[in-house]
Amino acid sequence: MRARARARSAGLRAVSPGTGAALRLLAGAAAAKSVVEIGTGAGVSGIHLLKGMRPDGVLTTVDSEPDRQQLAREAYREAGVAANRARFICGRALDVLPRLTDGGYDLVFCDADRLECLEYLDEALRLLRPGGVLCFEGAFGQGRALDAAHQDAESLHLRDLMRAVRDDARLAPVLLPTDDGLLCAVKRG
Repeated sequence: MRARARARSAGLRAVSPGTGAALRLLAGAAAAKSVVEIGTGAGVSGIHLLKGMRPDGVLTTVDSEPDRQQLAREAYREAGVAANRARFICGRALDVLPRLTDGGYDLVFCDADRLECLEYLDEALRLLRPGGVLCFEGAFGQGRALDAAHQDAESLHLRDLMRAVRDDARLAPVLLPTDDGLLCAVKRG
């Protein structure tokens, strides 16, 4: 996939092929027509999500960096994704997400600032319809979040996120051991 090579060249970390396959599966299982992606990157995860979504589905991808969104546009074009299937919103996610429709999304995927993951969780719960899926990439924090000896801010936030998802009665969670961990949950009806 050229998008993956482009991400490497730009110094961006792209989702692994296994994580991408899981995202494609989850988007398909949810019959996703409307997906929010927090953190556009170079478009690798977006391509996987779009491949799993319904053919008339639209991916709304949010990133504060216009250069990343341009990389994703190129990746989508090369992958044969129609221009009307992706909506790019440039801005800080916590400023953009509150303007999106309550209960209007089938899947929310987050691969962004892990120090804001609990705020993204709150927004995802508001955005998802009952039966919708949420996914957080990088839940293992490169192994640090699983080791109590690591007390850095990111590891602590990831542990708090895992506890919050696990303990929320509105969610049916699973932690998939793909690459750096994919924390997923279905919003109960």
